[in-house]
Amino acid sequence: MPPRAPTGVPHRERTTLSTLITGIGSLVTNDPGLGAGPLGLVEDAAVVVDGDRIAWVGPAAAAPAADDRFDAAGRALLPGFVDSHSHLVFAGDRTAEFNARMSGRSYSAGGIRTTVAATRAASDAELDANLARFLREALRQGTTTVECKSGYGLTVEDEARALRIAARHTPETTYLGAHVVAPEFADDPAGYVELVTGEMLDACAPHAKWVDVFCERGAFDGDQARAVLTAGAARGLVPRVHANQLSYGPGVQLAVELGAASADHCTHLTDEDVAALAGSRTVATLLPGAEFSTRAEYPNARRLLDAGAAVALSTDCNPGSSFTSSMAFCIAVAVREMGMTPDEAVFAATATGARALRRTDVGTVTVGARADLLLLDAPSHVHLAYRPGVPLTAAVWRNGVREV
Repeated sequence: MPPRAPTGVPHRERTTLSTLITGIGSLVTNDPGLGAGPLGLVEDAAVVVDGDRIAWVGPAAAAPAADDRFDAAGRALLPGFVDSHSHLVFAGDRTAEFNARMSGRSYSAGGIRTTVAATRAASDAELDANLARFLREALRQGTTTVECKSGYGLTVEDEARALRIAARHTPETTYLGAHVVAPEFADDPAGYVELVTGEMLDACAPHAKWVDVFCERGAFDGDQARAVLTAGAARGLVPRVHANQLSYGPGVQLAVELGAASADHCTHLTDEDVAALAGSRTVATLLPGAEFSTRAEYPNARRLLDAGAAVALSTDCNPGSSFTSSMAFCIAVAVREMGMTPDEAVFAATATGARALRRTDVGTVTVGARADLLLLDAPSHVHLAYRPGVPLTAAVWRNGVREV
């Protein structure tokens, strides 16, 4: 029989339906108050989704009734992945660059300019379709929240249109006019910084939530990065930083000083950098796809975790240095190469990814959280690292709607 409607509201007039997901073999809640360990694991669990939110979490035997029922058949359920670092508004292909690099050429920041030329030449419709395609690809693999940067236009209009396009698909949009110095300003980097902090910022700020800068050799030094981030912050954008990817540098310290939400890459860290991250709100977002695709040294997640720093994992999906949309792949690499346990890697790809975006409504399976869920075709979240490269997505819900 159907569940009893709320008092005074006939059942036929309800505008949303609730769904009981039961038979969950292992549920990752990311709330230690709900279950075992940091992941808050609940065995033989159930979840009730009502509209776009989680309405109930607990043992299957105690689950309330709902309008619909979905049997997870003993499989594992976890929060949808939160990918807090991606570059998806672009055109063109850099297969030749990848092939050359795998044949012995080293990676440097300058390859970005190849994508800049292709992106400038593309139409709005082409860029929108490309972005939508990659977001669908990520969703099929369990990613329900995606941050997206500009940075492949490097003109006022091209950066602004990139953010307008991104904002149609995600609220997590990042102004990255300071990706590299635009080719037109190759002999005048100071002039380009002036553009990025002035006219370009004016055009882009209305469409962005975050401001980012590639603080690295071949891109922007510490003083230039500070100018970009402080200008963005003055316009209400919250800083994040591409920091310490290719070499030791000022990026991490600058991120912490300015209260950035995240310092991303964090491959080359001094003891002082690690201590600064551990003593701050700034999340160290590690991007193992970049090291995998460039044959570079992996960041040391174990060192950061042992110091008490918050560590997130993200794909860095971009056409040059990390052309993967698979968070599961990043989890597997982080466990194999970066010293993380499977539990730590899953937490980093969900709960800490949400923290890197300063979100409390995603990354957990708790009452009131957004109903973004990933059902694995496996009995445990550990299979994400245990079975690398195997498609394990059985179902995905986003905003309470089953999408996969």
